[in-house]
Amino acid sequence: MKKFFLFSLIFIFFTACGYKPSASYTQKLIGENVYTEVDVSLSDPENAVLIKDALNMALQTRLKRKVAKEKNADSSILVSYKKIRFIPLQYDRNGYVVFYQAHITLDFTFQKGKTLEKRSLIGRFEFPILPSAIISNDVRFKAIEKGSLKALDEFISYLAVKGYLVHAK
Repeated sequence: MKKFFLFSLIFIFFTACGYKPSASYTQKLIGENVYTEVDVSLSDPENAVLIKDALNMALQTRLKRKVAKEKNADSSILVSYKKIRFIPLQYDRNGYVVFYQAHITLDFTFQKGKTLEKRSLIGRFEFPILPSAIISNDVRFKAIEKGSLKALDEFISYLAVKGYLVHAK
């Protein structure tokens, strides 16, 4: 009985206070159909595929938006790599690096009509490696993918705030 009462109270609180999820503001800002493009870095061409897939997946699963061709899109998002760095975080007693942090700097450009937003964001991902080992391609790709997803989440959060400021009047 207490659980039902508590659940009812929380339900009434969230419906009575006008709560809206942040994704609703992002959806209003970007429109129904979104064109996505990822600039291919000559030093890491494989990463463009990872970012393009992550961006399209985020639009479809988190925001329930369709990825469209440029001529059919309401808005567009352009992503380009600036740089990728691997920073040692922790050493073992012999001086070997055992923990790294990947810093993936991405430039985002959002455009809808006359609205143009540019942001440079850093996605960070920490990962361990074996002492005296080098960063393998598999670990490197995973770190880049996870760090890029974090930067993408940050950009979507930024769009949610921007959408709130534009549409919450």
